[in-house]
Amino acid sequence: MKTKFIVVLFLTFSTIGFSQKQALKSASKALKSGNLEQASEALKAAEGQLDVADEKMKAQYYFLKGQVVSASGIDSLDQIEKAAGAYNKVIEIEAAAGGAKYTAESTLKIQTLRQSLIENAIKDQNSKNYKGASEKLYLGYKTNNADTTYLYYAAGNAVNGKDYETALKYYEELKTLGYSGISTKYTATNKESGEVEPFDSKQTRDLVVKSGSHIKPEDTKSESKKAEIAKNIALIYINQGKDEEAMKAIEDAKSENPNDTALMQAEADMFYKLGNIEKYKELMEKIVANDPENPDLLYNLGVSASRLGDNDQAMGYYKKALELKPDYPAAQINIAALILGKEKGIVDEMNNLGTSSKDYKRYDDLKGQRMDLYRSAVPFLEGALQSNPDNVEAVRTLMNIFYQLDDPKADEMKSKLKALEGGN
Repeated sequence: MKTKFIVVLFLTFSTIGFSQKQALKSASKALKSGNLEQASEALKAAEGQLDVADEKMKAQYYFLKGQVVSASGIDSLDQIEKAAGAYNKVIEIEAAAGGAKYTAESTLKIQTLRQSLIENAIKDQNSKNYKGASEKLYLGYKTNNADTTYLYYAAGNAVNGKDYETALKYYEELKTLGYSGISTKYTATNKESGEVEPFDSKQTRDLVVKSGSHIKPEDTKSESKKAEIAKNIALIYINQGKDEEAMKAIEDAKSENPNDTALMQAEADMFYKLGNIEKYKELMEKIVANDPENPDLLYNLGVSASRLGDNDQAMGYYKKALELKPDYPAAQINIAALILGKEKGIVDEMNNLGTSSKDYKRYDDLKGQRMDLYRSAVPFLEGALQSNPDNVEAVRTLMNIFYQLDDPKADEMKSKLKALEGGN
């Protein structure tokens, strides 16, 4: 009796195996002939028997499923994810079973799917469809979790699309993964052209150097993106009104890199956004002490000093920035604004004068001071226009100043302003 039971069980398994083999064969044949509906039906028949199938059949099933889903149209992200998931399952099954019949082709098909995702994500990004770009890049990451760069760019696009919840989720995942974004760039100088050329790998670069066509091989590491990620997490929390979480995000990052200038800048930016300008200025001064030749840092200090009401110190920072970078239009505009800001006090005093001879004399003195202010602002405004000729406000301000000074350049500025404003 026991022997009969065993025979019946054996026959049952044999029947299932045969049925599934036939279903997969039918699916493969239908797929080759382009009959997707028949291929899909055959796979459904095989799917119910996967639990008792061997690893080879399981791998074949998922390989065929990936092809059917892909051929059915991959306009939707769900379809792409299903197809990539099927191919990844093939690789997983064969790796565990020690086989590799479908692995190479499955890997290639996943790469094709990911390439399509990235190309479409770039199109979305260029057309400012940041949500679409973020979703595609995140799916690109999900199809290969080892490639965390896609997750990083998915987060960036979510920020650009003001989808801060999604961005925060992605940034937190990057932080958990310990993502740094550090990569190595391999370059060498072409002997013939003298141009520095990049290579996709060290091996390729070393081969061309060995061949003699290139010289001066260099390996350059990119900067870590941890500080930027910490900063973005903090700024998202600030945007959400979660100041404590923002502070903690910065502190956590600083514990790893206490002397990281980018993190110090992120912390300073956070205090600036919170309205704590004094703390911002204190941190910025520390940053400048570490990098005194950076004109942008000096400019930012000028802005914070001005917001704190210390215009003399602001002027000093702007002028230092100009010493390091003579063609710095933002600093030039702000210097001109500080100079012209003194006009109000002069005009107020002029308006409050009486009609005595002493008052008339004082009026003339003040008028002279006012003209001197205009003259001292002109070089900075003209310098700003050299770098940015289409700055409408700079042109308008210069036009008004030249009219006050009876300078013929006023008409030139008037014509320029008219052209910039479309003839209005």
